[in-house]
Amino acid sequence: MNAPAVLNPVRTKEDLLFEDSLRPRSFDEYIGQDTIKANLKIFIEAAKKRNEHLDHVLLYGPPGLGKTSLAYLLAKELGVGIKPTSGPVIERAGDLSAILSNLQSKEVLFIDEIHRLQPAVEEIMYSAMEDFCLDIVIGQGPAARSHKLALKKFTLIGATTRAGRITAPLRSRFGIIHRLDYYKDEDLKKIIFRSAGLMKVSIDDEGAAQIALRSRGTPRVANRLLRRVRDYVDVRGRDMITGPEARYALDMMEVDVMGLDEVDRKILTTIIENFGGGPVGISTIAAAIDEDKDTIESIYEPFLMRIGYLERTLRGRKLTARAYRHLGFAPPGDTKSEPWPKQKKLF
Repeated sequence: MNAPAVLNPVRTKEDLLFEDSLRPRSFDEYIGQDTIKANLKIFIEAAKKRNEHLDHVLLYGPPGLGKTSLAYLLAKELGVGIKPTSGPVIERAGDLSAILSNLQSKEVLFIDEIHRLQPAVEEIMYSAMEDFCLDIVIGQGPAARSHKLALKKFTLIGATTRAGRITAPLRSRFGIIHRLDYYKDEDLKKIIFRSAGLMKVSIDDEGAAQIALRSRGTPRVANRLLRRVRDYVDVRGRDMITGPEARYALDMMEVDVMGLDEVDRKILTTIIENFGGGPVGISTIAAAIDEDKDTIESIYEPFLMRIGYLERTLRGRKLTARAYRHLGFAPPGDTKSEPWPKQKKLF
């Protein structure tokens, strides 16, 4: 079993079913992101008090932090249905028109990866979000005429890992915008204990702490690591995930104490060995390690920057002295080559 599977951006049907089984069923079960939850509760209560639809919501941040779970919780708290889809799935303007025209009053339309909407599709969203109508062109050529089709008032919830790729006109039509940030170790431990209970897995405090420490501040990664550690414990005939058992399993998966896996280390060592530590362009890095550029930018790079191992400069990506020492290399101009001291907390 190799480590990259932990962060594999391609989520299988089994992965999705597993994640759905662990989703929180209420705001009380949703751990972390306390400020966002508090604000959303107020907005929901205000909308229900006025008997109105909730303003359109944009949730953005790194993958695996709970954007989809929040969208479903919003619909549940509003007491309305939710129609989920994603940007790449909506290929034509007619596809979106069909979805919008079938929405019920106050219903939620959830679009994941909303930054990947086609330009022609996005243009339809403008009048739908602002005026709750669709501009339909009937006929062709000189005889063509425009007709406005009224829509029932709905709430659009958009989720994205690439907020910078959302156009200004679309972004300006969201009344509520929140950024989800990486989780602290203590919140991740709570998530791990909750997930372990749902999976009927026994785990002690040290075992949960070990998994939280190496989960990159991300609940999705924490749950996947828990799932894999459970496999190791089952095979070894143990009854509980303890600290030593978790360390053994995670070391076997090559997930280190900073949460770096094989691909992270490959990115960092390639920059050191092939490009002198940088600066080097992201496309060059992607070609050198045979990895998708968008995958590096959306999944690996944000975390490496967060822990201070990678810098983005005008000339490209560059490693920091911390990254050199963590990998056991001597930083430029430094004669020391000892690994960077292992840290107990990421943030």
